[in-house]
Amino acid sequence: MKLLSCFALGCVLAGTALAEMPSYYKTVNRVTWLVQNVDLAKAAWIPLGLSDIHEYPDVVLTGQEHGKPIKMWAWEITGHLGNLTVDMIQPAEGQVNAWNDFLGKHGDGIFSIVHQVASQAEMEEEIKRMHALGVGVLQRLSFDRDGKRVTFTYFDTEPQGKFVLGLAYWPGGAPPAGSPGKVSHLAPVVRESDTVSAYWLKLGFPAFRMEHATPRQDSTYRGKPLWFAFEVGYQNYDQFSYEWIIPPMTPPNIYADFLNKHGEGIQHLGMPVDDLSKAVAEYENLGYHVWQSGAWGDVGKKGSGQYDYMDTDSIGGVVVELIHAYK
Repeated sequence: MKLLSCFALGCVLAGTALAEMPSYYKTVNRVTWLVQNVDLAKAAWIPLGLSDIHEYPDVVLTGQEHGKPIKMWAWEITGHLGNLTVDMIQPAEGQVNAWNDFLGKHGDGIFSIVHQVASQAEMEEEIKRMHALGVGVLQRLSFDRDGKRVTFTYFDTEPQGKFVLGLAYWPGGAPPAGSPGKVSHLAPVVRESDTVSAYWLKLGFPAFRMEHATPRQDSTYRGKPLWFAFEVGYQNYDQFSYEWIIPPMTPPNIYADFLNKHGEGIQHLGMPVDDLSKAVAEYENLGYHVWQSGAWGDVGKKGSGQYDYMDTDSIGGVVVELIHAYK
């Protein structure tokens, strides 16, 4: 039986009842976004909508990495891209830890999608659940923030799941997210989907709902015509959807570019806009240009839409996809 059908029917997989995903995974508390120069990243993202910024120039973190004691230093800013809370972090150089390992392997980019638990006991319960499913803890880090002792747990999910799954416990609750809207989806790019989907399904998350993206003659890459097809897997949650993209490596395209430069991981943030031409012009005025463009449906009619990927990869390893859907 196919994995997706098994999930939908709530059946037993390989003789074991499918894991149940805790409800806090349906919303995102924040993303841990690692950069090599937080000052440059901050200056670049403020004109693109990063707001409500708080700066923490000398954060001391203590905890464990793979079960061994660790002490780390970092420079951090927190802010909002609309409804998405961002922790943009520059770990101190010369330290041996998962953050610097990620930067060495991938360059700048989103390290973890982090979800909020209501208590330390709830975090411990999830650590036990993950352990029973064969997933260990990559890092546990605690730090002082606004008079509170905050704890993050990062699970070792990247090798098979392609990003690090995180939990955060903020005594009294985390600061609220920003204004509604702005970000609609998070999009990892991977080389194949079957084993990745099966991995998340094993942990209790939805299997990917796969679709074949039909090529269009009006697509462009670097201003030239682009004709290619690719596969997309969707996971839908309460706050954001995840859009897993499995591209061909030829002809040249933005997804293959990401794989060649960064490896598998979170490639773009989808940002719906009311006026695509106006939004693109605003980015171009800041020096960012259309990297790849495309559309779906009968453009201009209900159910159709257009999108432009802007070349923001150089300012944090994440691309912005501007999207306009006709309703």
